[in-house]
Amino acid sequence: MTINKSILFLFSIIVIGCVASNPVDVVSTQGRQIMVNGSPYFMEGVCYHPVPKNATKRSFDNIDQDLALMKEAGINTLRVYEPIDQVEILDKIENAGMKVVIGFGYNQNGYYDILSGSFADYILKYKNHNAILLWELGNEYNYHPEWFDGDLKNWYQAINEAAEKIHQIDSNHPVATAHGDMPDSLAFSMSPNIDVWGINVYRWINPSSLILEWEDASDKPMYFSEAGADSYMSVAKEGFDQGENQLAQAVANGKIIDDTLEHTNLISGILIFSFTDGWWKAGNPNQQDVGGQAPNSSGVPYDRNPNEEYWGIVDIDRNKKETFHVIEEKFNQFSL
Repeated sequence: MTINKSILFLFSIIVIGCVASNPVDVVSTQGRQIMVNGSPYFMEGVCYHPVPKNATKRSFDNIDQDLALMKEAGINTLRVYEPIDQVEILDKIENAGMKVVIGFGYNQNGYYDILSGSFADYILKYKNHNAILLWELGNEYNYHPEWFDGDLKNWYQAINEAAEKIHQIDSNHPVATAHGDMPDSLAFSMSPNIDVWGINVYRWINPSSLILEWEDASDKPMYFSEAGADSYMSVAKEGFDQGENQLAQAVANGKIIDDTLEHTNLISGILIFSFTDGWWKAGNPNQQDVGGQAPNSSGVPYDRNPNEEYWGIVDIDRNKKETFHVIEEKFNQFSL
């Protein structure tokens, strides 16, 4: 069958035009709020780094099941610690009605990292994808001056320059950084190009103390880039038994969420750490180990000891922990 070339050319132009005219969400800031297409957006989220059993690298093999569970829990935002360079995964996130905070590390051997500048390549590639909410630079690197010749000024200068570069490339998405607890005057003064501040907060069950500090320190939007509790008690405390204790995690996360949601005029969201248990973090990746440490984590409820492989709201087999149901109730009720 012969096809008229002029008709084929015209059809191609129409198809290309339809793709090109696909509306791109505009994410911006207004006062203390994150806005999506002019409407306030509050992150009811979860940190997501799914590493399977007997592995140390992230895998999206369970993405469909994971997104279904997240949707059930009322989650609207994922936070990932390294870029997702698979458009089909971003498409799944978008189709699930969710958005993602894309994190860039400082030195990832040139893979979309800040040190090499290759993060800009990723932004150019995906800046028009509607799954994207924010670009996020680093994860509590302020706890590691040894990575920056012992001087955090080098880190703050790096993220400020990276944020400026991102603004030149992409005007539709704000730039954030995930800071360990409250930024100090050095962080603020050296990072004026940061639009939104993420804060990893572990202050027992009362993160609102930080929110009130933020109100006095900055008029920019802020969100909790990490908050929560693990499901293992190293010692019996506060009425909770030693050992695996899902009730302790559920009670703590419920109080943390409640404390946060009392101040939605000052905060733009909370991302619970984390979606699934991580067997790779503290020992043999083929079994769940007790132990592991994290900087400045003595505020973890209720034993002041973060057991790094027990933080999931589901276990590694995607069985719901008790905290899942608490989060489901609170997030879905807040969204009403």
